[in-house]
Amino acid sequence: MKLCITEKPSVARDIAAILGADVRREGFFEGGEWCVTWTFGHLCCLKEPHDYTDLWKPWSLSRLPMIPAKFGIKLIDVDSYKKQFHVISTLIGKADEVINCGDAGQEGELIQRWVMQKADIKCPVKRLWISSLTDESIREGFASLEPSAKFDNLYYAGLSRAIGDWLLGMNATRLYSLRYGGSGRNVLSVGRVQTPTLALIVERQREIDNFKPEDYFELHTTYRDADFSASAGKFPSREKAQATLDRVATAPLEITAVTKKAGREAPPRLFDLTSLQVECNRRWGWTAEDTLKLIQSLYEKKVTTYPRVDTTYLTDDIYPKVPGILRRMTPYASVTAPVLAAKLPKSKKVFDNSKVTDHHAIIPTGQAPSALVGLERQLYHLIALRFIAAFYPDCRFEATTVEARAADVPFKATGKVIVDPGWRTVFAGEKNDSPTDASADAESAAVLPAFAQGESGPHKPRLVKKTTQPPKLYTEGTLLRAMETAGRTVDDDELRDAMKENGIGRPSTRAAIIETLFKRGYIERRRKSIAPTAAGTDLIATIRDDLLKSAKLTGLWENKLRRIERGDYSPAEFIDELKEMLARIVAEVMNDNSGHRIEVEQNKPGEKKTGEKKSAGKKTAAGDKPRAPRRKPVRSLEEIQCPACGKGHILRGRTAYGCSRYSDGCTFRLSFDEAAPDLTPAQLARKLNKK
Repeated sequence: MKLCITEKPSVARDIAAILGADVRREGFFEGGEWCVTWTFGHLCCLKEPHDYTDLWKPWSLSRLPMIPAKFGIKLIDVDSYKKQFHVISTLIGKADEVINCGDAGQEGELIQRWVMQKADIKCPVKRLWISSLTDESIREGFASLEPSAKFDNLYYAGLSRAIGDWLLGMNATRLYSLRYGGSGRNVLSVGRVQTPTLALIVERQREIDNFKPEDYFELHTTYRDADFSASAGKFPSREKAQATLDRVATAPLEITAVTKKAGREAPPRLFDLTSLQVECNRRWGWTAEDTLKLIQSLYEKKVTTYPRVDTTYLTDDIYPKVPGILRRMTPYASVTAPVLAAKLPKSKKVFDNSKVTDHHAIIPTGQAPSALVGLERQLYHLIALRFIAAFYPDCRFEATTVEARAADVPFKATGKVIVDPGWRTVFAGEKNDSPTDASADAESAAVLPAFAQGESGPHKPRLVKKTTQPPKLYTEGTLLRAMETAGRTVDDDELRDAMKENGIGRPSTRAAIIETLFKRGYIERRRKSIAPTAAGTDLIATIRDDLLKSAKLTGLWENKLRRIERGDYSPAEFIDELKEMLARIVAEVMNDNSGHRIEVEQNKPGEKKTGEKKSAGKKTAAGDKPRAPRRKPVRSLEEIQCPACGKGHILRGRTAYGCSRYSDGCTFRLSFDEAAPDLTPAQLARKLNKK
């Protein structure tokens, strides 16, 4: 029996139909030599601290860092997951061969491998690797199944990522919560990717808060209804600008040069996941998570290709398939016809094997989008137009630069005229017909009258007062771009491609990271913008170690994970570096005697506000005195004062509790016979108070 394991029931149905496994059983399909079953995404996860030892169950500074000798996985404690895993495990035990049909990416590989490991698989395993769920793609994939070992490095990268996130997340969250959590009720969530992302948002807010606006002046003049600006640019003071204006006001404006230059604007690049999320946020204000859910739905409905990609290119083997895809896109016949009337162009800006790793850019499959409704149809339309436009000729324009002079002051005017709209024809009539803000430049420049070198005449100079503007808060779109480029502002597509390997997170995880920051009360929405809450700002201020919050260094870690995928970096070395970093961070935080505490209450279910400072007490009615604050709960041994010397705090040793000032002569000792080693800090404090 051959067993296929997919990541979702819907994919299992599609594959079962192709293979003829048309008999539905409890948790799987069967037919002929085939069985097809499924997971529900992650059925397994890395073990939690208390799964390794009871000593890690209570949160205690004395137990940090927590580093298991060997990481293990466990089945997630959900009844439906356990039931489905039993089905999978039973089928694996009967199978002669297993085909891993998980999503063709790092996360999909990790999900399936963990399930097979947990089921103690013994038989050979092959891998189905496809970029779309069309019948044709599935058949082609089964005709060229790959050995599972070919994807070992992909699994090692996913495993390294999971272990790295566990090491940093579990340890740093406990460390900072216990050390700086104020009253002890605040869990300060720290993560390898979320904390640098939060730091970007907090730093942008700091730049805005510290920004000091300054006035400046520009000198413009109007000649023959065309606007000329002084080449000197900004004048820092009105006096200097006015003096220049007075000098040119009585002198004629003379045209000194007229330059015309033909220009071309290439079609916009195909979509990767990040650029799709950015564009949807810019156009319609969709969140990154909204766009990811919608494009995943389009993929599962077979109308677009695999979405969790980080490339805007297609491979050469897609080229002969493109005409067929375009022909099947019948609702777009009016704009596909000009492309199909001649041989399809093959541009390096579209087809480049060297720019594609696991999957190519997001494109339509050619399947009819008739089943789509609402926002799904809107998103498909955006992807379809971008795909069609990629095979149109460049937009051609003529750029004109006119240089002039009045007295000794140079002026300049620029304009553009579109000679041939090329790919812009595809977007004609669209409500928002500019694919990106940058591509609108070709239409935004003024059309200038015909000027002749040497002509001159009167003009009307004027001063324009302007004020420097602070940086803008991030939107989800601009934040995604900042995560992609590790916080550096990059507008050039080629340079952005080169930086993707050093970004924060991966395209498939960035939306979830942003949502996590919202859920934990570290950031909030201000209309379309994102701002940090007081909790988020305080957390970043507390974290002094740049390794935990630096976008650049986190980007370097991402680069190492990608190198693990390629097989030119050791997973063990990556984990060892994180262990060394953890040990240093724990030591530094433990030695911090600043006394800093974060007294910020984060969102609780049902609350709208977040990040407000907590008051010492609150009034019960008008005129009443504030209630006394609750006694501070003890969350760590560090908060328990030694009863013998009154200066040190309690430590947990191997056989007894002792004092942190034992080296200074304090002889306090409480054996584990008198107080169990697994007491929580609060239980131990109560026991000492009784004594």
